[in-house]
Amino acid sequence: MFGKDTLSNKSILVTGGSSGLGFSMAKRFAELGAKVAICGRNPEKLEKAASELSETKANILTHQVDVRDYEAVGIMIERLVEEFGELNGLVNNAAGNFLCATEDLSPNGFKSVVDIVLHGTFNCTHHFGKYLIDSGNTGNILNIITTYAESGCAFVMPSACAKAGVLAMSKSLAFEWATYGIRVNAIAPGPFPTKGAWTRLVPDPEFEKKFMRRIPAGRFGEHIELANLAVFLMSDLSPYVTGECVTIDGGERLQAGQFNYIAELAPRQEVREFLKKMRPAKE
Repeated sequence: MFGKDTLSNKSILVTGGSSGLGFSMAKRFAELGAKVAICGRNPEKLEKAASELSETKANILTHQVDVRDYEAVGIMIERLVEEFGELNGLVNNAAGNFLCATEDLSPNGFKSVVDIVLHGTFNCTHHFGKYLIDSGNTGNILNIITTYAESGCAFVMPSACAKAGVLAMSKSLAFEWATYGIRVNAIAPGPFPTKGAWTRLVPDPEFEKKFMRRIPAGRFGEHIELANLAVFLMSDLSPYVTGECVTIDGGERLQAGQFNYIAELAPRQEVREFLKKMRPAKE
């Protein structure tokens, strides 16, 4: 449904764009004519991703940054604007998450997720928005949240809190910045297998089977499906859409609380012990 030039007038930054859904979106943007920048903390992953993206023949830039660092994010935006000539799209995709019974959650574990998801999204959005406003350019912001941003979810409470904040930010700025020609939308994906997220959130075959049974569509999402939705929202095909959160989950959200099913697998204490074994060494 898209032409090869659908995004030919766009230059887009994708945070956390070196792997997973971020990479899939970046690749699709590049295939459809956009100049694409990806950022992340791991230089090796960025280099590998850039090499793959270069096969699209698009103009690709990478930038190593921790989105939690406000000043460093500002430097990145300045550099991308200088090299691309302008920047008119931002996809806030960088995130962190892990399974944990909340009574066993450390303050640092909570802070780590909120800092990446909520503060990182604010840092990138604030710098990008100020650039657009100061330059008089219009632009487009897309925030990747989750289906449980509205419902809440057991065992991923920090992520639920942070993503709910990002959803509120999206709707607030969609209204406030519309006067500048800045659109702000969100996508709430359901289960889309990625190597990073799957090892932390669905590490057991029994989990995966239970997860699948929750989805009315009977399958997990495919990356191209989410990438195409992102293209539509970032393109000139949706100029009157702002302040919206589009869910793409095969109907899974209708059961609410993506990881609530974990409580059904075993008695509470067994669940706690199992989750402790899966937690990162450093939260």
